[in-house]
Amino acid sequence: MTAARGWVEPPVLAPMLAGSTGMPAASHGWVFEPKWDGIRGMSRVWDGRVTVSSRLGNDVTAAYPELAALGAALDGRAAVLDGEIVAFDDRGRPSFEQLQRRMHVRNPGRPLVADVPVLYVVFDLLWLDGRLLTGETFTERRRRLEDLDPKGPSWQISHLLGDPPDDDLLAACRQIGLEGYMGKLASSAYAVGKRSKAWTKVKCVRRRELVIGGWTEGAGGRSGQIGSLAVGWVDPEAPAPPGHPFALRYCGQVGSGLNELLLRRLTSAFADLASETSPFVPPPPVPAGVHFVRPASVVEVMFNEVTTAGVLRQPSVKGLRDDVDPATVGWTEELS
Repeated sequence: MTAARGWVEPPVLAPMLAGSTGMPAASHGWVFEPKWDGIRGMSRVWDGRVTVSSRLGNDVTAAYPELAALGAALDGRAAVLDGEIVAFDDRGRPSFEQLQRRMHVRNPGRPLVADVPVLYVVFDLLWLDGRLLTGETFTERRRRLEDLDPKGPSWQISHLLGDPPDDDLLAACRQIGLEGYMGKLASSAYAVGKRSKAWTKVKCVRRRELVIGGWTEGAGGRSGQIGSLAVGWVDPEAPAPPGHPFALRYCGQVGSGLNELLLRRLTSAFADLASETSPFVPPPPVPAGVHFVRPASVVEVMFNEVTTAGVLRQPSVKGLRDDVDPATVGWTEELS
């Protein structure tokens, strides 16, 4: 491999997203890997340099200085890598709550980087030394990624399962609190910037992004402050209420999991997003006492089940998702 190829600047590519949930009807021809509980990271590497962009295409390179050495690790190669930026808890499990401490800090200092280190888990190779690979099969792209072998102190290749996850593996996954697995059709191309049913989420717990449309006041020590969030999903078929970009269908109130860091950020945001009108459209109805906001913030929520009215049971907040466009948060089978 000539070093000259590494001087070619790679293209900017938008990530492919999973278009379905659950195990495929027949697992033959599918491969499975862990679903990492982090945020998407699209990396362009050339001439020893690295730029990292979020799912929305925002440049987050400065937020993760430990990934800067990835350029030198590729030894003159130029590439576009797709992966997940992950932080871990004290038990070594991927932790989105821990990652919240990093993902909202644009230029972290050394103490924060040392206290909450991240790992870049690479699972796809989209472009290499001037050649676009998105039209090749996942199997071929994976072979090329393994040949590239991007190993280092803060990055690694996602490992594949030897067999499809069975009931015992999913039960163990739930017991230790992991999110689940990703299934990928081995023969599939990479659908740049699109959702595709060639990728499916096999979840151990029910968890997804929802849009905040309001909040209710707390009691006791939180009197007059945020006690819970009114959340929902975007219904593109419903007319947008006055003053709002789209209509939300109400999913319930989420108060569990709201820590002080989240409350400070939300309080500041809601001051600018306050609205006299509701972004929600019935059904289901929204309870009284909700302070409405424009639907500009996305929150990740874990829950046990959904009632027949479409309301979450035992939901808890896992964190804010600045990397998700609120307009894209629609209904999926997870809400049935």
